[in-house]
Amino acid sequence: MLCFPNCKINLGLNVTRRREDGYHDIETVFYPLSALASTSADGGLKDVLEITPAKETKIHTSGLLINGNNTDNLVWKAYELLKSNCPGKIKPLDIYLHKIIPMGAGLGGGSADGAFMLRLLNDFFQLGYDKEHLADFALQLGSDCPFFIYNTPKFATGRGEQMTDVTIDLSPYSIQLICPDVHVSTVTAFSEITPKPPAYNLSTLDKLSVENWQGNIGNDFEAPVFKAHPELASIKQQLYLGDAIYASMTGTGSSVYGIFPKGKRAEVKVGVAFREFYM
Repeated sequence: MLCFPNCKINLGLNVTRRREDGYHDIETVFYPLSALASTSADGGLKDVLEITPAKETKIHTSGLLINGNNTDNLVWKAYELLKSNCPGKIKPLDIYLHKIIPMGAGLGGGSADGAFMLRLLNDFFQLGYDKEHLADFALQLGSDCPFFIYNTPKFATGRGEQMTDVTIDLSPYSIQLICPDVHVSTVTAFSEITPKPPAYNLSTLDKLSVENWQGNIGNDFEAPVFKAHPELASIKQQLYLGDAIYASMTGTGSSVYGIFPKGKRAEVKVGVAFREFYM
């Protein structure tokens, strides 16, 4: 059985409070990107995840290099999680993960892989879990994993796990996504943030036209990340110079996207290697 985990972007991202447990509360809108095509020969921006029956469970990875042990991968953790909760129902598998979504880019690719693995196992072994139960499992994998169980636009609070539906449709526009070969430390980015009340209530973002997003919503991480990596600020500026209606970094970076009138895009030049995707 085969599936294709997609990525997400953040439409606005506010850090509102530092919690007693050391984490931060945020407010954001998660928006799934499921149709991005690459300008190069490597296809679209989706990972490939496949499971087949086997004598013993193994995970096989290809595509982009994944650092760390396979047992640290959220796909493996998703398998172990359902296996422990469904004794005798989860059988050995060969797990194939072809990695296309850049890691550490603010796109949630690892979270998507873990969540899609839960969905895949639920279907393959006919476990019968509904989305709410799968989201509960996904939360044990990571704060934004539950989003990919639903995979529809969501207003998110808390650590990103408290979600409500928001009616946003960007299909009348084109989205250009630039993924530079720049590593941004999430820990460092959070350490340089001063939490504050959001300037705009993102739960009502569907009431604000895309043409009015600039100047009203933004990403709190841009200031410290752009200071450390000015090439990312340059990308955002070039997207606006290319007539983007709205442009922003997603997550803690390093990917930057622009929303354009349908069929439009910007010519972007960066002093580092990058991949470009478009829908």
